[in-house]
Amino acid sequence: MEIVMAKVHVPSRPAASWTSTQAYVLAAFCLVLGVTLGYLFRGSASPDADAVSVSSATGTSTSGMPGPTPAQPSPAQMKEMLDHASAPLLETLKGNPNDFATIVKLGNLYYDSKQYPEAIAYYQRALKLQANNPDIITDMGTAYWYTGDADKALAEFKKSLKIRPGHAGTLFNMGVVQWQGKMDPAAAVQAWQELLRANPNYPQRQQIEDFITKAKQHLKA
Repeated sequence: MEIVMAKVHVPSRPAASWTSTQAYVLAAFCLVLGVTLGYLFRGSASPDADAVSVSSATGTSTSGMPGPTPAQPSPAQMKEMLDHASAPLLETLKGNPNDFATIVKLGNLYYDSKQYPEAIAYYQRALKLQANNPDIITDMGTAYWYTGDADKALAEFKKSLKIRPGHAGTLFNMGVVQWQGKMDPAAAVQAWQELLRANPNYPQRQQIEDFITKAKQHLKA
């Protein structure tokens, strides 16, 4: 069972230098990218969106039926879209290198395009401005996971939980890494049970309970 990591969205205002056309280009790029990957991570900070990304990433619709397979852009097309979408953000940083919102947007953009080392670099830059931001710490940990470094991912998640115990996105992702990265379903169960305990109104509670059940089945195997 493969579970896709949930990404935390950090609400922020659009950079003042953006035009409506530039904002549209960025939104269109992210939409195309989301369809290509089977999910769109950067949409909501709510636990509901975190959990929904798991089911949508499997290529199933909300009805449980397989969704259509979209035509995928070529690597060259993806690079062109990424360059186009990042250009106004990079231009903004030239005038204001410490624009936190723009730095985070760039980190998210590279993350969504699977350019994880670049995403990590921008998240690190953002954390120099807001060192105790658990959302950014969680996203950086998730990016580390996708580079194949489970230990660094868990280290970042632990930092996040020290700042905000019970952080739903952090606990969700910690469970994924413990199970799929460290082959420790017991630790995954512990993280997901803590998620439900700390967030009793978690919108996708049933999904998490299903994950817990499957992890426990691995323990018995």
